[in-house]
Amino acid sequence: MSTNVKFQPILLGTDFNCYGMARSFYAAYGIKSIAYGDTQLAPTRYTKLVDVRLHKGFNSNPGFMKIMNQVAEHLDPNTKYLLLSCGDGYTELISQHLDELKKHFVCPYVDRQLFKALGTKETFYQAADKYGLPYPKTRIITKEEVESKGAENIKLPFGFPVALKPSNSIEWLDIHFEGRKKAYVLDTREQFNELLPKIYKAGYKSDFICQDFIPGDDSNMRVINAYVDMNHHVRMICLGHPLLEDPAPAAVGNYMAILPEKNQQIYDQIVKFLEAVNYVGFADFDLKYDRRDGQFKVFEINLRQGRSSFYCTLNGYNLAKYVTDDVIFHLPKKDTDYADGNMLWLGLPKKLFYKYAKDNKYKQRAIKLIEAGQWGTTAFDKNDSLRQRLLMHYAFHLMKADYEKYFVQR
Repeated sequence: MSTNVKFQPILLGTDFNCYGMARSFYAAYGIKSIAYGDTQLAPTRYTKLVDVRLHKGFNSNPGFMKIMNQVAEHLDPNTKYLLLSCGDGYTELISQHLDELKKHFVCPYVDRQLFKALGTKETFYQAADKYGLPYPKTRIITKEEVESKGAENIKLPFGFPVALKPSNSIEWLDIHFEGRKKAYVLDTREQFNELLPKIYKAGYKSDFICQDFIPGDDSNMRVINAYVDMNHHVRMICLGHPLLEDPAPAAVGNYMAILPEKNQQIYDQIVKFLEAVNYVGFADFDLKYDRRDGQFKVFEINLRQGRSSFYCTLNGYNLAKYVTDDVIFHLPKKDTDYADGNMLWLGLPKKLFYKYAKDNKYKQRAIKLIEAGQWGTTAFDKNDSLRQRLLMHYAFHLMKADYEKYFVQR
């Protein structure tokens, strides 16, 4: 149980999530992370906090294990290598090759069996049923059903608007057609009838999830990030209250502003679920408050830390420290940290937040935090290079066009 252990974080992916985790490791330990990926993405392009190593085909089999085996051949025997995924595809690859990877790397991840039980929205809802997690009214739609019956003949047990999203978000990453979005809110039956055939003609094979749309704007959302240790004990759980989401088609549902919030009822429900299923590692949940019955309903679990999870570190619950204390230093922890905080997280320019976030008491609290200087973002670190910060300022500038083109206030 010594903290004098030499270790090296290895992150899979080069995106915003990767940069947030790298910042957390640098803040806690002064360590520069190593990241492996298939392509170079903007957040880590010019960073001094991450050593990025690119390999074409790394994000799928067999390229993934080919590279990981090459990496393993050159590891320092006196260093522990902590392997962390920053995307759904990499999480699945780790679960597929967990036993092999554990010979060389420290991998705090669920095995293949639990990944299959939680890794698609469809299987997750079966687990939610079993353990009493409320979720929206749901209708599973299959490829065979659309092709044999026609979308117009599919009966729904609820009216419009509906939410429509792929059950298999990993497969969906490789599907391309005009009008493709990360997820959809459809206001009419005509939109539903037109969209479903397009989806399956584009090559998607898995099921689609159609759900009763929970009314209300983005400020009805909640997000949970948790860390569960190797003994299946939740060491930390952190609730965030999103106030605004990304409206761009490829990024729908990505949070752009998160208030810290504490809700013990939500904490107790999620902790009970994670410990009951014998979870390991980071977990990220999306929920929405349904004013019709007063319940927070869970949409999905991501078997990794969330894209915007730096809001936890920002509020004093450093993600890197929880996983390192557990799997590198083996420090015991009996109690669960139920997070609270007073720092607003932003993933967009302040002026866009002022303009597009719905005016309510939560927005007013956020504005007070901004005025008091109690806010931060994943994208900018004072320890990083000027080139990195300039590129991120440019990326933030481009968001204005997406909001002007795609934003719909609900």
